[in-house]
Amino acid sequence: MLPDIADLNVDLEKLDRKYFIDPDICDEESKRDDPGSFLKTTKSREGRSTQVYNKKTYARLVAGCLVFNQTFEKVLMISSSKHKDKWIFPKGGIEYDEKNDFRKTARRETWEEAGVTGQIIKKLPTVEDHRFMKSKAVNKTFKGVDLTVDGDRIPRSEFHFYEMQVLELSQVWPECKKRQRKWCTYEEAKHELIRAKRPELLEALNFSKIAKIVQRSSLTSILAKFSMPNL
Repeated sequence: MLPDIADLNVDLEKLDRKYFIDPDICDEESKRDDPGSFLKTTKSREGRSTQVYNKKTYARLVAGCLVFNQTFEKVLMISSSKHKDKWIFPKGGIEYDEKNDFRKTARRETWEEAGVTGQIIKKLPTVEDHRFMKSKAVNKTFKGVDLTVDGDRIPRSEFHFYEMQVLELSQVWPECKKRQRKWCTYEEAKHELIRAKRPELLEALNFSKIAKIVQRSSLTSILAKFSMPNL
């Protein structure tokens, strides 16, 4: 078996085989999303011992939300727990008991990290994190190891993001003492993700409705200029 490049704190050789899953088993499309069924918690789930991995690539499976205001003009960003000056989207590892509906993880992580509850609108295309760990321990572990599957580099994580329209923004939430949050326009969010060196999160943002609205607005402005009569 290939070594774990998702998280060296988890020994995949010793992990129960049930934690390696085919993401396609997730049958959430057959279930109606019900934000009212979500139960708020006072603490975040911690550790990765019961999180699941893609059985083909061994990438850690992660879910989260791009939270939008009612007009889809702004997206909510949170500060990274490790790098306070960097801004990202709420997300986290999919737990074994959530493997059949990744929306459960996305909703839970969005509450734990951002203090938000809302209506999930749609699922965005899957994106992958191909950042390579730079530590000496990692380089030593992977020395001489083929880090490709079928010619493609093994992703560190596989992200399943959802568009969520905010219903409630709580003032107290599980990680409120560890994280800040702020509303950003598309351009502001794009700037923060480039600055944080998170191209996979920018890819998710560009799949979302806010990016399409900005693109339409830009196109409308361009067409308006061309249609103006010459004076």
